[in-house]
This record gives sequence, C-alpha cells and structure tokens, in this order.
Amino acid sequence: MAKKQSILGRITQLAKANVNSLLDRAEDPEKMLDQLIRDYTNNIAEAEDAVAQTIGNLRLLEQDHAEDVATAQEWGQKALAASEKADQLRAAGQSAEADKFDNLAKVALGKQIDAESEAKTAAPMIASQTEVVDKLKSGLTAMKSKLEDLRNKRDELVARAKSAQAQAGVQDAIQSIDVLDPTSEVSRFEEKVRREEAKAAGQAEVAASSLDAQFEELAASDTQVEIEARLAELKGVGAGTSARELGSSLA
Repeated sequence: MAKKQSILGRITQLAKANVNSLLDRAEDPEKMLDQLIRDYTNNIAEAEDAVAQTIGNLRLLEQDHAEDVATAQEWGQKALAASEKADQLRAAGQSAEADKFDNLAKVALGKQIDAESEAKTAAPMIASQTEVVDKLKSGLTAMKSKLEDLRNKRDELVARAKSAQAQAGVQDAIQSIDVLDPTSEVSRFEEKVRREEAKAAGQAEVAASSLDAQFEELAASDTQVEIEARLAELKGVGAGTSARELGSSLA
C-alpha cells in the first residue's frame, strides 16, 4: 500500500507542477523545457508500468473473489442436493444412507462457508484497490494532458524567452552607447578638421604675402630704372643747359 501511495503522490506532484515557475528559475528556458518534457515522458512511462501492475493485482483479486463467490454457490448447490437426497432416503426408510448424505451436506455447507468468508474478506480490499486505481488513472490522465500542453506551448514559450533575451540585449546595447557617447568622438574629429582648415588658410595667406612682396620688389625695381634713366638724361644735357630750361623740359 505504501508503494501505491508513493506512486499516487508522484503523479499528483507532477500533475500540479508549475511550468511558469520552473521557467522563471531556468538559465536556459529552451533546454529546461526539453529536459522537462523528457522527464515528464520518463515519469509517465514509469507511472504507467506501476499503475499497470496495480491494475493487474486488482484484476487478480477480482478473479479470486469471483471464484470464491462461484465456489460458495457451487458448494451451496451440492449441500442442497445432498440434503434432498438424504430426505428422500429417510422417507424410504433408509436412515443409514440418509445420515450419510446429510453428513455430505454438512461438509458442503462447511466448504460454502469458507468460500463465502474468503469472498467477504476480499471485498473491502477490492474496493480500496479500485479507488487507488481510479486515482492513479486520473493522475496519469492529468500528467498526459499537461505533457501535451507543454509540448504544444514549447515553441511559444521558447519564442517568448528568446524575445525577452533579445530585448535585454537591446537595452544593454543602448546602455553601452550611452556610456561611450560617440558624440565626443565626433567633436574631436571636428576639431581636427578645423585645425586642418586653419592650417590650409594660413598656408594660403603665406603664399599671398610672398606674391605681394614680389610685386612690390618689381615696382621698386621699375622706379630705380626710371631714376637711373633720368640721371643719365641730366648728365647728357651738357654744361650749356640752364636750370630754367631743365625745369621747363621737366614741366
């Protein structure tokens, strides 16, 4: 009986297992679900064997009880037949033969009482065993139903778990972006570009200054040439040219 109660307790516990609670504690829901399905399948197979054995024992008890009932009826019929035969012989004046059949009737009645006693003793055991078998069957049905639900929901639960992991990954990525702040990198690059632009502008300004200096040098050279030309002209006028004539020619 203790073994039967253990089987019944296991079936009840498995049938009431909270899958969602198990998933909450699982590191890998998909592997956990697959393992849970395997465990359920194996436990159901073991429970089915145990229940089958319990049912087999119940059927043996029922057969023995039926045989006891049939035996009791058979011995009752034999006792009746022997008693009637004894009455017939006694009515015919054959008392010795009548006593013989009465004794046979008593023996048959004793056998009937024994069979009835065995049947009476077995009856409560059969009732109790039948109740246990009914509970075991109900428990097995609940387990099979839960296993079927688990198989049907497996893909959905795995998809939900993966979706949750993906969302967590996105949140981690967002947090990483917040921590790194790429705008600071952009700012540094922008500053570098500005420095390069300023350098290019400076080089252009240096080049422009050099060109102006060359033109100024050229202009200065032209002035010096004119001065030399005029000096030569002065020298070529001669001693007879007066200052007034020179002034008039310059005007």
